[in-house]
Amino acid sequence: MPRPRLFRRVMYKPDVTHFKPAGRRIFEIDDVIITITEIEAIRLVDIEDMDQSKAAKKMNISQPTFNRLISSARKKIADALVNGKAMRIEGGNFKMIRPRGGRFRAGPAGMGRMGGSKASGPSGKCVCPKCGYKTEHGISEPCYTKTCPKCKVKLTRL
Repeated sequence: MPRPRLFRRVMYKPDVTHFKPAGRRIFEIDDVIITITEIEAIRLVDIEDMDQSKAAKKMNISQPTFNRLISSARKKIADALVNGKAMRIEGGNFKMIRPRGGRFRAGPAGMGRMGGSKASGPSGKCVCPKCGYKTEHGISEPCYTKTCPKCKVKLTRL
């Protein structure tokens, strides 16, 4: 039986999850699925100018695994650009983390299983991370199951 995959640490989840060639309808073209972990690898190496060993440590994976991840991502992006395919960003085996030393605290300390505080309970608010819309949190109804009526983004716990 194979060893279970570890969660890869991701600090950035893109707001835009679909790209398509201009002038073509989405249902007329093939698409390429790029995972969120592949986007994080591209971000760390190509945008943050981090070397692969540091980026691999940041994502909690080995350097050879990181190399395979970034090669896969670049191949998919090239395929989409050259062959006129749509790109869809979704999925992957990851865990969202927050930067240390910033305004957010990282890691499991003080975090519940849904990312909010441990003792949130049934009270509290669900908030839109994009526009700030707030609504009451319902019992046995997680915030991530609700969407903002204004901008159609999933809500998070306040």
